[in-house]
Amino acid sequence: MIRRRSFIGQAGALGLLGGGLPASLTAATAAAAGSDVPYDWKSIPFGGGGFVDGFVFHPREKGLLYARTDIGGAYRFEAGTRSWVPLLDQLTKSQTDLSGVLSLALDPNDPDRVFVAGGLYLVPSARNAALLASADRGATWQINELPIRLGGNSPGRGSGERLQVDPDNGEILYLGTSQDGLMVSTDRGRSFTSLGFEPRHVSLVLLDPRSGRKGKGSQVLWVGSHDKPGLYVSRDAGRSFERDAATPAQAPQHAVLGNDGTLYVAFATGDGPVACNPSYAKRGSVWKRSPSGKWTDITPEDPAKDPHGFGYSGIDVDRQVPGRLVVSTIERWSVGDDVFVSTDDGAHWTAVGAHSRHDASKYPWLVNYLRGEDKMGHWLADVKLDPFDGERAIYGTGYGLWLTHNLGAAHKGGTVQWDFAVSNLEETATLEIRSPSGGATLLGAMGDVSGAAWDDVGRTPRNGLFAPSNQTNRSVDFAQLRPAILARTADQAETGGWWSNDGSVTWRPFGKSARTTRSATGRYLEAGTIAVSAGGGSFVWAPEKQPALCSRDHGKTWVEVAGWPRGEVDAVPVADRHVEGVFHAHDRAAGEILTSVDGGLSFRASVTGLPKLAPWQSAQLVAAPGAARDLWLALHDTLLHLPGPDRPAVTIRNVLECWKVALGKAAPGQDYHCVYLWGRLQVGDRQVEGLFRSDDAGARFTRIDDDRHRYGLLLSLAADPLEHGTVYLAPHGRGVIVGKPRQGA
Repeated sequence: MIRRRSFIGQAGALGLLGGGLPASLTAATAAAAGSDVPYDWKSIPFGGGGFVDGFVFHPREKGLLYARTDIGGAYRFEAGTRSWVPLLDQLTKSQTDLSGVLSLALDPNDPDRVFVAGGLYLVPSARNAALLASADRGATWQINELPIRLGGNSPGRGSGERLQVDPDNGEILYLGTSQDGLMVSTDRGRSFTSLGFEPRHVSLVLLDPRSGRKGKGSQVLWVGSHDKPGLYVSRDAGRSFERDAATPAQAPQHAVLGNDGTLYVAFATGDGPVACNPSYAKRGSVWKRSPSGKWTDITPEDPAKDPHGFGYSGIDVDRQVPGRLVVSTIERWSVGDDVFVSTDDGAHWTAVGAHSRHDASKYPWLVNYLRGEDKMGHWLADVKLDPFDGERAIYGTGYGLWLTHNLGAAHKGGTVQWDFAVSNLEETATLEIRSPSGGATLLGAMGDVSGAAWDDVGRTPRNGLFAPSNQTNRSVDFAQLRPAILARTADQAETGGWWSNDGSVTWRPFGKSARTTRSATGRYLEAGTIAVSAGGGSFVWAPEKQPALCSRDHGKTWVEVAGWPRGEVDAVPVADRHVEGVFHAHDRAAGEILTSVDGGLSFRASVTGLPKLAPWQSAQLVAAPGAARDLWLALHDTLLHLPGPDRPAVTIRNVLECWKVALGKAAPGQDYHCVYLWGRLQVGDRQVEGLFRSDDAGARFTRIDDDRHRYGLLLSLAADPLEHGTVYLAPHGRGVIVGKPRQGA
């Protein structure tokens, strides 16, 4: 059972909200000012949860290891604590896309220098990419803007590395891009120029460290391509290229040079992983090229013999033991991906999975996710051997990473012990968080791995899992006056969601409803958002771009809500936190707040005259505990407080942009909730972006984040109702973060 926190009762009795709601909006103003309050910020343990698609060991400093992820930034491993240090938490909202790390590179001659090529998507609306350069192992970064986009979360992101530092000249960097060919920098990444490489989607870049010693301009580059599949070579530092005709017309995923100059390459068809579609990985192979130029096919298992086919991706060599190498499959959906190890330079292979034991016991969500099976995982895009210890191997999956210190047991008749070594590597896509009035401390709805309820935010949840743990949960809510009653929506759930009457210990599925999972054009529709009434007797559910639904029997039956905005809208239902059966919703297009006083069956306008918003403009409606229809409305450039039916609305002055708002426990000596705002304020003659706290209902704000802890885009914000000053963040691709006032500050 989850440990229960005491419930702090709210003033007033249960009852339906009567009439008297204002028909129009009036406004007063309050002053806003800012000064910093020191906070400590920590990741809340869940454990991995996202795609770890690349690793880089430093070739000359023992133990120096980095990992990259597709949406959650980059990390450095701390061997002493066996934990990971997040490196990109300082990114601002406008820099969020840079957390999609397409490639990472180290200077082989300077272990303090690390470079990151960041950019999430390739669509025209996406932010341009940047080259991030650090001279202190990622503690601080210089951001060099690029005139192109990179697809850190786009097809082909598992291949690489695309970014390389010239081993003879640390000023020179080569960057393979997602759609703009091959580029070179001669000033440590501050600027790049294009090279004459015809393919546009580069899959990898590999420099021969011995070739540059022959003289200026003699650097040999091996370059792979996704869009014109094949391996290409330049013997003049990138001035000209030719395709190596001896290699297959497949996309090189990873390549490595052995100590003696032998080149090893793993190939796959296409730029997987692509939406888990096995048709993109029908064929793959593994090849080696001797120093004399002879190519040999050393593929462990022929993908043509698999009913669906598959590809190969990660590959590495043992720097201490000649002839020993590893390679991973990718998108082998028939029996699951695997790692193969060879001790005779690829002549014979041993499948590691059959000799492995994966210990997931420290992360109960993963035990549930794996359904009791012990498999290597999926999307094994990269596998690496420690250059100083070939027994130490690491590989990534779609949900985290595995690390071993006895890889050799696979071909010695023993068992390879794999540890889910993701301490402080938190990459879950947390879509919504809530801090209930009692019971669990925190609820989190997550993409791909469902989510959980934490009773202790210092430990990974052992109970209260949002099972099954392989679904995408879009929304979660609780009953303010009966916090053991919860509801959540889930894309893959047959009926779209679940509810609990014991604070997440057990869950029951929703009953059937009129909700549809496909639009008229065939597009998949997400499960949407849900609100639970103050007393837990009613649910209002708004599936994506369709009419809202109401249940008054804990999700067993559903009826369509009357008065809900029509058309393809995404209005969000919000439960009144004081009166049972009352709900609110913000109609962005009409500029109104709608209210239901009959348990969600019907809505009507209760506040009119609000600004009408375009679809791209942000908005959020929050209901405060303790009073009927006490609402806060965050518009894209305005923060409004509507304190009740018979009280004037307050416009918080000096708010330039308001992206998220949350309410938490009142400060000592104050009689109103603490207000948290993520946005941009006018502070004197400065415009300050950040996370702010007000202890006096918005009259004054103080900044509580700092320039090292910005976390990019926040998908959700929640404040603790029982601990003043404690706030929870759900950044894009960074799990969940907790902030607390620094002790003694």
